[in-house]
Amino acid sequence: MDKKPLIGKPAFLFREQPRQMPPRIPLALRQDGDWSELYGRFDHAEAKHQAGRCLDCGNPYCSWKCPLHNYIPQWLELARQGRVHEAAALCHETNPLPEICGRVCPQDRLCEGSCTLNDGFGAVTIGAIEKYIVDAALADGWKPDLSSVVSTGKRVAVIGAGPAGLSCADRLARAGVHATVFDRYEAIGGLLHFGIPSFKLDKSVMVARREVLDDMGVEFRLGVEIGRDIDLDTLLADFDAVFLGIGSYRYTDGGLPGQDLANVLPALPFLVQNGRIVSGLHPEGAPIAGWEDHIALPDLKGKRVVVLGGGDTGMDCVRSAVRLGAARVSCVYRRDEANMPGSAREVANAREEGVQFLFNRQPLALLGDESVEGVRVADTVLGEPDARGRQRAEIVPGSESVLAADVVIIAFGFQPDPPEWLAAHGIELERDGRIRVLAQPQAGCASRRGATTTALPFQTTHPRVFAGGDGVRGADLVVTAAYEGREAAAGIVKLLCG
Repeated sequence: MDKKPLIGKPAFLFREQPRQMPPRIPLALRQDGDWSELYGRFDHAEAKHQAGRCLDCGNPYCSWKCPLHNYIPQWLELARQGRVHEAAALCHETNPLPEICGRVCPQDRLCEGSCTLNDGFGAVTIGAIEKYIVDAALADGWKPDLSSVVSTGKRVAVIGAGPAGLSCADRLARAGVHATVFDRYEAIGGLLHFGIPSFKLDKSVMVARREVLDDMGVEFRLGVEIGRDIDLDTLLADFDAVFLGIGSYRYTDGGLPGQDLANVLPALPFLVQNGRIVSGLHPEGAPIAGWEDHIALPDLKGKRVVVLGGGDTGMDCVRSAVRLGAARVSCVYRRDEANMPGSAREVANAREEGVQFLFNRQPLALLGDESVEGVRVADTVLGEPDARGRQRAEIVPGSESVLAADVVIIAFGFQPDPPEWLAAHGIELERDGRIRVLAQPQAGCASRRGATTTALPFQTTHPRVFAGGDGVRGADLVVTAAYEGREAAAGIVKLLCG
């Protein structure tokens, strides 16, 4: 498809048409337990007006800031002209999961944050239009056109049905390679399905994406855990290559005294278990793959809930607690608001829903006899930068206080938890447990330590095994996992087909 700017758009429409987001669920309903997606959908007229605000910059900063380098100005113009099927096809040229990224990407930090109009006029609502394009096209019967794809006869096993695995499978199918996706959960999506709350990503979206992938010829074997139900030796014998999209599920342990008290929950099991209950898959909850013990969720109605951590996972936790009827929800973060890793839009939504933010507070200990009763914190000030360039949070002497809490949710982030069977096949790890890949293209096509001139994108130290997503990068964004799955598929195709 021609990527050149399309002509015929009225000039300076952004002056006449202000930035607009789709309608939102009323606040009262959110506080009363409504789990519907917060933002609704544009209708055709609204989408055309908002897409028409794009300046079609000569140097599209939005595209460069997007990890996938989407053709954003081009599909905005197609949406403005009402050519939704063509816009959906163009979205998919770079992004295997566009309707998902349109919902969960932190656009305020990526494409929209880099929009030229973001300075004064309000950025183009790129994410909402991307969501509109794909939702409207799929509802109208659009499907990816694979009529010119010729089967290569090659077969690849994809371990993990999260964003990296799904993106890899999509690109393999487009290259004529049969992909079989294995996942230990009972539905596709990984944390897209179980970890991200429904008010950000309705689970019907994952059902629709499963139908698209089924039509593309991707095969799914769900409820199957590699290493328990089938081993890697079998996959290497039965398939031409293997992709590892195993994610990062081990939560960062803050080492706080009192973490073993009742009603102290890691964020991810809390979100996964609640997601299963809300979606109706398991109304009473169920054992979670990757955790040995069944985690029973306490009743949050009328409770004081304290969430430790200021990332997007923390925002998912506080906003879920609001919908579960908590009397008071607080978020404790050791730095100031400007340094929060979470999306500014998510922080604003949480604040609107009644969440209290306690910035510059360092958790020291969890207090209580058998069940948690409070959190001891200390005030902090920002000092010198650490090894990553972020200012250190330094405790102010004599500033300790106690926050009353009935439930504490720990959301300090996640780390890779690589399975033991990797080492037996010569698949090397980095010191922190991330899977080592020999070539990881990024800005400027830079390669990681140990790269060789013959290494393929996201190839591990086993020549027929590739990897991508959080298991390689560490806990990160859905869009970066989609990028790595896409690029790994290109490496696999080059290995198998030349």
